[in-house]
Amino acid sequence: MDVQTAQFVGKAIYLAVVFGLAVLVDRLVSRAMRRAFDVTNVRAASIFVNLVRALVWVVALLSVLQPVFGIDPSGFVAALGVSSVVISFGLQDTVSNVVAGLGLMLGKVVQPGDQVTISGYSGEVVDVTWRNTVVRDRSGAEQVIPNSVLNTSALTRRTRWDVTDCSFKLVVRSDADLDAVEADVLETGARVLGDHADPEVAPSVLFTGVTPLGVEITAHFHVVDSVLPSVEANRIIRALAERPWLAHAQAAAVA
Repeated sequence: MDVQTAQFVGKAIYLAVVFGLAVLVDRLVSRAMRRAFDVTNVRAASIFVNLVRALVWVVALLSVLQPVFGIDPSGFVAALGVSSVVISFGLQDTVSNVVAGLGLMLGKVVQPGDQVTISGYSGEVVDVTWRNTVVRDRSGAEQVIPNSVLNTSALTRRTRWDVTDCSFKLVVRSDADLDAVEADVLETGARVLGDHADPEVAPSVLFTGVTPLGVEITAHFHVVDSVLPSVEANRIIRALAERPWLAHAQAAAVA
């Protein structure tokens, strides 16, 4: 066997060994990461697995450049570094969202099913991916929030009481029987809502202040997820509009 043939065989063996090791490490790392993500319930974990797999193969490529192909890896790394800087500037927002998404999912800051308020927008979290979080309000409209924005915004977790709240204010005549008014409002609200009332949360009527027209009350009813609180509040108010204990009835009598 001449020298050139021996060198070729040596390079082929070296390349095969590195390739085999890369395949083995790729499989072991991928399997371990997928198990870890399954345990932590991280969604869309494939992007992170693929990034690590790409790193494994980049290292394998660098290890064979000089021995097999005679290419100086330092020059290759320098060119790769310059390219990475250019790409990072172009994908700055994407990289920021990916990093923020990984933190949100690993930390379980928000998960599908959570009721939240983010920067004034309220709704249910329906999806959390490595790039954005989708929040759907009760009307069905969806807000797609980049994870980098979510990571720096105030987030409020909403209780069942707050999510189902259907509230409105009324002013009662100062000479009215407040106990009778409370009972009338609760009975009327229960009758109007019917099956739309949330059985898990009890309604309430609070006397919140005194105005020149009379006593101000705030009624809180609670509705199921399939209806809009504003629509149901409108129905109850219309049913109560002609009650003689309302302050406008007193003003009309005086006039």
